[in-house]
Amino acid sequence: MFISLWEFFYGHFFRFWMKWLLRQMTGKCELQRIFDTYVGAQRTHRIENSLTYSKNKVLQKATLVVQSEVDKCVEDIMKEKNINPEKDASFKICMKACLLQISGYKQLYLDVESVRKRPYDSDNLQHEKLLLKLWNLLMPTKKLKARISKQWADIGFQGDDPKTDFRGMGILGLINLVYFSENYTSEAHQILSRSNHPKLGYSYAIVGINLTEMAYSLLKSEALKFHLYNFVPGIPTMEHFHQFYCYLVYEFDKFWFEEKPESIMYFNMYREKFHEKIKGLLLDCNRNRTWSKICSKEQRYVSGKWNSRFQSRKDYTLSWHRREVWLGGQ
Repeated sequence: MFISLWEFFYGHFFRFWMKWLLRQMTGKCELQRIFDTYVGAQRTHRIENSLTYSKNKVLQKATLVVQSEVDKCVEDIMKEKNINPEKDASFKICMKACLLQISGYKQLYLDVESVRKRPYDSDNLQHEKLLLKLWNLLMPTKKLKARISKQWADIGFQGDDPKTDFRGMGILGLINLVYFSENYTSEAHQILSRSNHPKLGYSYAIVGINLTEMAYSLLKSEALKFHLYNFVPGIPTMEHFHQFYCYLVYEFDKFWFEEKPESIMYFNMYREKFHEKIKGLLLDCNRNRTWSKICSKEQRYVSGKWNSRFQSRKDYTLSWHRREVWLGGQ
């Protein structure tokens, strides 16, 4: 009750007069002050909130702008706020960057959701090829005797036909499994081997699909925002989502063996504990900024080209793990 009253008075009275007072003192609007004060995810997040809670319809609609209309939207905002581009040359650049991140995140969710809603179809040749590709990537020296086979249990599926295990996440679960196995093949083999541990083992493919659900839920709940706002200077794509999934696979395996659960029957409990750990890291803006600063020194992924200091995407990602700087680790 008290919180609701505070939000009402803040949104309708206090915030308005505070903004007016600060504008008189600084000669700048709230958006300009944010650009002067904050960087990274904090900047984009505050810009998004400022636009969302603005009473100005032009500013409100800016959070819903599509990527093709970002330039026009920036011009409209500058006109509404009487911002002279000659006096504040950086405003246009900064606002465009923020709007691309904001609209890009919304579009990424729609793209991921679209793939997730697409069920695995055994009559779809592309789906079948992708499934067989997963087998060949994980079991290169062992031939699959039949499409319907108990061999699928060797890579962690529950039944003789893996298609039944993709129901929750659709084709997205398979795409993520293949992405990790194709881009980080040696790591996938190592984790698959560890998943067969006599005491601490788990179903590799089933857990992988479960981690796809975790990545999806973190994206949907917007817990992934700070990380992507810090990590991606422009528009986040499916590639960034797949990379985040790979991080979850790598970290969950490490977490599972560090925790040493008594039985696989406790999986849900440890899964939730891992989820809360990751969510805490994602929502800690200071940790995210620390990680972002360190990675920015290595020129990460710019204009579609990987830094020559890393021989491959594998070297790039594993350097994060070795240096323990992913998501701002200590």
